[in-house]
Amino acid sequence: MQLRLASTSPYRRELLARLGLPFDTTNPCVDETPLPGETPRDLVVRLARAKAESVARQVDDGACVIGSDQAADLDGQPLGKPGSHEAAVAQLTLLSGRTIRFQTAVALVRSGGACLEAVDTTIVRMRSLEPQEIARYLATEPAYDCAGSFKSESLGIALFEAVDTSDPTALVGLPLVATARLLRQAGFAVP
Repeated sequence: MQLRLASTSPYRRELLARLGLPFDTTNPCVDETPLPGETPRDLVVRLARAKAESVARQVDDGACVIGSDQAADLDGQPLGKPGSHEAAVAQLTLLSGRTIRFQTAVALVRSGGACLEAVDTTIVRMRSLEPQEIARYLATEPAYDCAGSFKSESLGIALFEAVDTSDPTALVGLPLVATARLLRQAGFAVP
């Protein structure tokens, strides 16, 4: 069976490669704007499915397609990728001393087949951050393309008080425990 990742994220590509299965990547071209009143969990489930379905329709080669999405959930409101230095400073200032739920969804779609889905919730307690700590962090690791404005897999971990998770890869962008389970359900040999 062919496998395709509906993402251009280097983080997701690197994570999926850990499972040792050959795969191709395709840009899903999906509007990621939250719908009015949509919870962060509902948002990531909808977008993971939409990304996988979009690529399955674009390519239509019978491949199994993995879509994934993540949102930082602060008091029920989704926080996306900051995109700029100023937005990252504002986001980290807002998150300082707070508890954030990171919702990460994965969907596996076969052309003309059913969609298998899973969601991981990772809880992050941020330390109280001084403005100079935020400035030093972003000068060292400008995480403008990451929900929450940090990279937990590297220096961003120093911003945390604690992490509660069943899958540490979920916080990076693709929950491999759930992804491996969905791939096995679809007939892939993992490992």
